[in-house]
Amino acid sequence: MSANAATTKRSAKAAKGPFGQVGQIVGELDDRLGVAKGGRVFLDKIFPDHWSFMLGEISLYSFIVLMATGIFLSLYFVPSTQQVIYHGSYAPLNGQWVSEAFKSTVSISFDVRGGLLVRQMHHWAADIFTGSIIVHMARIFFTGAFRKPRELNWLIGTTMLILAILEGFIGYSLPDDLISGTGLRIGYSIAESIPFVGSYLVTFLWGGQFPGTGIIIPRFFIIHVLIIPLVILGLLSVHLGLLVRQKHTQFAGEGRTEHNVVGSPMFPTFMAKTTGFLFMVTAATALLGAFVQINPIWQFGSYDASKISYAVQPDWYMGWLDGALRIMPSWEFAGWGHTIPFEVLIPAVVFPGLIFTIAMLWPALERKVTGDDEIHNLLDRPRDRPKRTAAGAAFFALLFTLFAASSTDVLANFFHVSLNEVLWFFRIAVFVIPIIAGLVTYQLCREMQGVHGIGKRKRSVIVQFSAEGEYTTVPTPPRPDDVHSELHPEPVPVRIDIEPLNDDGAREPESSPTGVRQVSR
Repeated sequence: MSANAATTKRSAKAAKGPFGQVGQIVGELDDRLGVAKGGRVFLDKIFPDHWSFMLGEISLYSFIVLMATGIFLSLYFVPSTQQVIYHGSYAPLNGQWVSEAFKSTVSISFDVRGGLLVRQMHHWAADIFTGSIIVHMARIFFTGAFRKPRELNWLIGTTMLILAILEGFIGYSLPDDLISGTGLRIGYSIAESIPFVGSYLVTFLWGGQFPGTGIIIPRFFIIHVLIIPLVILGLLSVHLGLLVRQKHTQFAGEGRTEHNVVGSPMFPTFMAKTTGFLFMVTAATALLGAFVQINPIWQFGSYDASKISYAVQPDWYMGWLDGALRIMPSWEFAGWGHTIPFEVLIPAVVFPGLIFTIAMLWPALERKVTGDDEIHNLLDRPRDRPKRTAAGAAFFALLFTLFAASSTDVLANFFHVSLNEVLWFFRIAVFVIPIIAGLVTYQLCREMQGVHGIGKRKRSVIVQFSAEGEYTTVPTPPRPDDVHSELHPEPVPVRIDIEPLNDDGAREPESSPTGVRQVSR
């Protein structure tokens, strides 16, 4: 081989870079797509280190588990109400008439390798997905992270919560067992109670008077596996895109201002942390699916309109709606050839509509009341906003009371009291308990602030327990924003990564190749 040929070969090998053929392919793609600069900025993005910012990650990763397990289940599920005779591994059902939807779900549980594990993982992931959205939005609400410029993301999150609840209801209606069939009957009544359009809506979905012509399961199947997941996926993409554009909020503290973000960069710190969190969420869901039974439909049997079950409630995220339906008095309006069942319309249509409308409009309502139209990147402590915190506590107290009311029959039987007495208790408690919770929360927030406001905030103490059984109290060191502190400890050197923002909450023009400057304090 000539010297020129060897030199050319070495040059071509060096041109591939340290990653060889892969590096060359990536380089070729970047020459055409130009994504290297944007990718570098994304990898340099700073994420706050506070644990509460990982709550949203649970929603994201449980949604990934939902998508993966849902694809598996859709390959075996038969969305049909056609009646067939069951012959399978579950002996108590052999020879009985069941729907194909019910039969295929039981077959997934007992005859498909790993089917019961995947099915229970899917159900648990749905519960975790909805619950994590609620907890995540609670953190956003109580800390004021919904304020300008993040009102649109709050609206998107509320919409995803509504879709998650609807998706969960449709999902556990598909097996066509006795419990899900009863839920569909309630859903039929709710849809039919809507004035003017209710009868048309149930005719479109059910094909006629309940239980309809058998088209509801196939239509719900398409909505469940195709339409709503795609809408959630689109909203989730917009939500994450806005998060990257507007940057993270953060709690006040050392080095943190309205115009920067302090924390860990996307690569490698946050990427390693969030990947591990993905494995943890998946593992927790798998453990629940393997060891904690959920929705054993073979014990309920296929749906039969002439049968009913006792002591069975819907999934937890529908419990508040079930409780509202139970305690509503049997009021209705009849006139001009029409009947409006207020006993269904008010608790199941008007009340949820009012709740979610207030939730969506809350950023605008708070801005209108407070007159605050500033950009906010620093979060509030809940105690520093007693009115908002009290309103949130009253809201959750209302929902928890309604959730408890979904067990009126069980409570009446357990305590050996009249069901009518239990109903009246909750009809009163649903007004009294939220008011008490709101007032107590407001007073607690004021106490934590101090009699004269934030500047005179009372300092918390740490209670220590010695080996001799003695209790001692140690005052906690002052927070950086405790302006009237009598203690002034020496500052501790801390290395922080700061992502500078402008007044609109966007990244400042890059002053270095990485877009991140290191500051030592």
